[in-house]
Amino acid sequence: MKFKIGSYSYIFLGCTFDCAGGLELGSNSVINSNCRLDSRGGLSIGNCVSVSSETIILTADHDMDNNMEGRLLGVRIEDFVWMGTRSMILPGVEVKSGSVIAAGAIVTKTVIENSVVGGIPARLLKNRDRPTFGYIARYKRLFQ
Repeated sequence: MKFKIGSYSYIFLGCTFDCAGGLELGSNSVINSNCRLDSRGGLSIGNCVSVSSETIILTADHDMDNNMEGRLLGVRIEDFVWMGTRSMILPGVEVKSGSVIAAGAIVTKTVIENSVVGGIPARLLKNRDRPTFGYIARYKRLFQ
């Protein structure tokens, strides 16, 4: 698939990819089962990131003001991000370090560092007060 995957990172069964190449996954990160990852516009996922099951990350869309012309807009997810089940990241979004995306959230714009966002569209729910980042997202699931 021509992906760059760091040490001790895992991609679980049932994930789909919109193209070969364009994905960079840091170390100690996990992409859980049944996620859709679109790396056509470039997708960078940092270290110690947990992407929960059925999450969708898109890097391409259509410009409705220009005859629905296709466009590529990369996504960057920094270190120590936690993404809840069935969350969705839209093209061109950056998720800054230490952020948490609530389950079911649809993220349409950049998420600031150490914040918690949720809802449709995602909005700031709170700032994480003095987060510590001693954990790693390195784990294996049974039967996968």
